[in-house]
Amino acid sequence: MNERDAGLSGATEPPLPPELYQPPGAEPEESIQHSLFGEILDWMLAPLLLLWPMSIAITYLVAKSIANQPFDHALEDSVTVLAQQVREVDGRTVARLAGSARDILRADDTDSIYFQVAGPRGEYVDGDRDLPRPPDPENYRSGGVHFRDDVMHGAEVRVAFSYVNLRPAAQDTAPHAALVQVAETLDKRAHLANEIIKGVILPQFIILPIVLALVWFALARGLSPLAELQARIRARRPDDLSPIDSRQVPEEISPLVGSLNDMLGRLSQTIDMQKRFIADAAHQMKTPLAGMRMQSELALRQLDPDEIHRSLEQLAKSSESATRLVNQLLALARAENQPHTGLAFEQIDLNELARGVVQDWVQASFASRIDLGFEAGDTSVNIDGNAMMLRELLSNLIDNAIRYTPAGGSVTVRVRSDAGQAILEVEDTGPGIAPAERANVFERFYRILGSSASGSGLGLSIVREIAQQHGAEVDVFSNPRGFARKLPGCLMRVTFPPPPAAIEDAE
Repeated sequence: MNERDAGLSGATEPPLPPELYQPPGAEPEESIQHSLFGEILDWMLAPLLLLWPMSIAITYLVAKSIANQPFDHALEDSVTVLAQQVREVDGRTVARLAGSARDILRADDTDSIYFQVAGPRGEYVDGDRDLPRPPDPENYRSGGVHFRDDVMHGAEVRVAFSYVNLRPAAQDTAPHAALVQVAETLDKRAHLANEIIKGVILPQFIILPIVLALVWFALARGLSPLAELQARIRARRPDDLSPIDSRQVPEEISPLVGSLNDMLGRLSQTIDMQKRFIADAAHQMKTPLAGMRMQSELALRQLDPDEIHRSLEQLAKSSESATRLVNQLLALARAENQPHTGLAFEQIDLNELARGVVQDWVQASFASRIDLGFEAGDTSVNIDGNAMMLRELLSNLIDNAIRYTPAGGSVTVRVRSDAGQAILEVEDTGPGIAPAERANVFERFYRILGSSASGSGLGLSIVREIAQQHGAEVDVFSNPRGFARKLPGCLMRVTFPPPPAAIEDAE
């Protein structure tokens, strides 16, 4: 156990003091789950609850207007009758109104009735002296009965008034129009308006809960296909990734079901690929593990030290093969999972990166008696990428080239640029890859028949995955510098797109 592991296992972090502790913040609004049922209900009921008070106010105004009409007619009749009793006698205005007529005029069990008769010059003739006069008399002298709202003894009253011409045939311009007005308080009008409002509003109090219940039921019924879809999905087996029948769902959520089916299809393909990968990996692991077990058992039975040493050498080779296979499986898994977690791209000088990787493989090339060379570009070749993954890509290309190139051959790593694109090439003098096999060598665990070199068939799969993450293309050619029939050589070319900064500068 190293010091870092010991520190992690033997010590615990002290708790924060209370003054430094900060409780977790409130959950952001974007992450709060909203109810579709509640949102639709809100949008339906909010306008209804907003319009309902408005309808009450409008109903009250209409009810007042309706209540005013019959009582205004009664006031108009009283003014007309009273105006017929006004005469001019010896230049004086008189109202011939008997006592019984006064009692009838004021007879009302609910409201207070007031009347007033004034002469042409404003002098008081009869009735209630305190009844206010019209504000602009000249605007109403054309005849007819007019109405206004006023205040009498602190109470609101409705006043009907008219100007009576006492000398219809007179030619002089002196005023001869007497004022006749009758007023009453508004108790009967208010009572009638309230009765009208009650007749309209009370049924609404009964209808509104029924409407709410019907809206609730309609929403629940309309959203029931979603609940049915949820039940159908929950009833599925964990391994059932078959498409959902979009014909059994409403048209509005059919696009959602279609998108879900697309995701299920991609998930099914991914799971199938993982299953094949695990099956192939298990199959490939059997060979080195079986060899290691056989060699270890053989070494235990041997008594001759030379035979024991030979078995241990074979055991070491099997262990090396198993280690390389496990490392490549981990590299492939890491490369495939990078798109889900996201690659951290940065600007990389491909010359420097390739030079460092080639230096790491110098000792392996010496051990295999391979001439490993590097040709850098004339200028710096920059790309946007992940340095760790690109080293893994180039390492697999060099590893394949060294393994398949016979002793005494050569492997060349080349970096160049062409039309703004960065190009990485690995060239060898091995047996090459036939054109019919070039599309298959990128598949997992694929080995060309008749190949004597050891390997797992994962190297080029890793190269393809990393290249796709960088938007690059991998092509296989014959070595243009190879002239031997049996060893035509191979040229692996990785073409990278220009970095975004270069594209913007070109535009």
